[in-house]
Amino acid sequence: MTDSARDRFERSADELRPKLYRYCARMTGSVVDGEDVVQDTLMKALVALPNAGVIDNIESYLFRIAHNTVLDFLRRRAREPVMQNEEALEMFPAPDSTHRDQEAAATSLRTFMRLPALQRSSVILKDVLVHSLEEIASITGASHAAVKSALQRGRARLRELASEPADVSQPMLSHAMRARLNKYVHGFQDGDFDTVRTMLADDVKLDLVAKLRKHGKAEVREYYAAYAAAKQWAFAAALVDGRPAMLVYDREISLERPAYFVSLEFDGDRVASIHDFLYARYALEGIDVCLLPS
Repeated sequence: MTDSARDRFERSADELRPKLYRYCARMTGSVVDGEDVVQDTLMKALVALPNAGVIDNIESYLFRIAHNTVLDFLRRRAREPVMQNEEALEMFPAPDSTHRDQEAAATSLRTFMRLPALQRSSVILKDVLVHSLEEIASITGASHAAVKSALQRGRARLRELASEPADVSQPMLSHAMRARLNKYVHGFQDGDFDTVRTMLADDVKLDLVAKLRKHGKAEVREYYAAYAAAKQWAFAAALVDGRPAMLVYDREISLERPAYFVSLEFDGDRVASIHDFLYARYALEGIDVCLLPS
């Protein structure tokens, strides 16, 4: 493959990334896991590219890889044991979610997870991403008849779920985790990035989604300089799809709807992983957000 052909492929892959993300996030039921699967997909596609021959339809090619990658991810996740720790014994209910209406429930990432894999895939590809039945069959490896049946059953099941009473169960967060998250967010609110940096684990991982990745406290420390210099952002602690996160608002646009979010993982009292969606704002679509008191 020539350099120009590779460049065209990479440009097409970048343009398709939001669509790939919408698929993978709904298939995994997680904004973070969905983005990780997208990155794995693009890496696999680039590795396989020299031996792929002529690719007539780059979108179908990438979605086939994404579909197989997400199924591998789901199989691995099903085999992983559910981890428990002391904090799991100290859970308390968080405030009501800001997304409780029936329409949002019917299209949320978690709702899609209640469908079997082929139904989920067929509904997402047809009704969210507007693929034809023939394309879905090519992507999933299922027959046209199987895809058509899965689509009908998946749509019917989503209508059933939309008619169910709203889920009154609320996201849970331990007192200790809430304190850590609020400390991190308050550092952004107050411009106290020295305190924020002290919270980083030595082997912290940063994923500035669709832009760059860094690993290690020394490299990640520089990430905060841009936030320290900017004055347009406002911040709030939240749960995004049940995970600790920081919502980021653009003061010039809206202080009611976040512009994007930053998903965080903690190891004890240290920040172990940061997924910043500044350059991937499409990730806001379909998420379940629960604001936390400061």
